[in-house]
Amino acid sequence: MSSVVQRIAEVERNTKETQIRVRVNLDGTGEASLHTGIGFFDHMLDQIARHGLIDLDIDAKGDLHIDGHHTVEDVGITLGLAVAQAIGDKKGLTRYGHAYVPLDEALSRVVVDFSGRPGLHMHVPFKSGMVGAFDTQLTYEFFQGFVNHALVSLHIDNLKGENAHHQAETVFKAFGRALRMAMTLDQRSLDVIPSTKGSL
Repeated sequence: MSSVVQRIAEVERNTKETQIRVRVNLDGTGEASLHTGIGFFDHMLDQIARHGLIDLDIDAKGDLHIDGHHTVEDVGITLGLAVAQAIGDKKGLTRYGHAYVPLDEALSRVVVDFSGRPGLHMHVPFKSGMVGAFDTQLTYEFFQGFVNHALVSLHIDNLKGENAHHQAETVFKAFGRALRMAMTLDQRSLDVIPSTKGSL
């Protein structure tokens, strides 16, 4: 990677509901510093970093006295913006990534395409509405925010699972693994945009 421009970005996003800073290094080692105020959400973001080999620094202050919705969604938005910025012109990008990840009885599949077109297709029948202080419904909001701003097509399916913690963890781990594959640079085509159209 020494001959390639470092894929690093830092984005700040401030609204009346949240103040968020995200820094990513797409060619990192999986180090993470995460402060969202929602413990289980931090745990899930750590899965993205470690399994995606993304160095991830997130500091989020949100209106948690209301609920976690704005914080989780806006972290997804800001992370999407940072990933898109760090990816750059997509030359040499593998583009597609997929992963199956099990955890005990749970199994999830995630497929991603850095297509330039946002789209989320998600089927995760959570067996519980809450895991700790995290509302499992917000998993969708996080990924929707991400795809809309990273401009990716993302398919998420929890194929099996009886424990909501395990269901969520397999989804976030598989997402990290799929990102890792898709964001890898193909050494055979570093100057080529991976599309027959010539642009993404």
